[in-house]
Amino acid sequence: LQLVESGGGSVQPGGSLTLACVATGGPLNYYNIGWFRQAPGKEREGVSYITKDTGYTEYTDYADSVKGRFTISRDNAKNAVYLQMNTLQPEDAGIYYCAANRWSTGQTIGTMVPDYWGPGTEVTVSP
Repeated sequence: LQLVESGGGSVQPGGSLTLACVATGGPLNYYNIGWFRQAPGKEREGVSYITKDTGYTEYTDYADSVKGRFTISRDNAKNAVYLQMNTLQPEDAGIYYCAANRWSTGQTIGTMVPDYWGPGTEVTVSP
């Protein structure tokens, strides 16, 4: 499975971006997906998580810092997962990575241990 992120860019505080994670080499709906970010000088942190599509209600999870502002979603026809980010703040800046695992269950964004990572896309938030 190969993952590639896109959609990063530079926005002003209060702005919005939508990141996309597109997969090749396998159907992304078979995988749990997480979005992580890393700001300069800081450790990588989990942002959002969505369970694989089993035909039942998907479970999503968000870091407290992004709840109510970020939304994770899937488009199986495009083999993609998206992260809609609204009301962006300077502390949201960093490299955003999507990541995947397949067989783990009962995860949250805080406990996910991915098997696959994308190369990342940069988000800059400044006046």
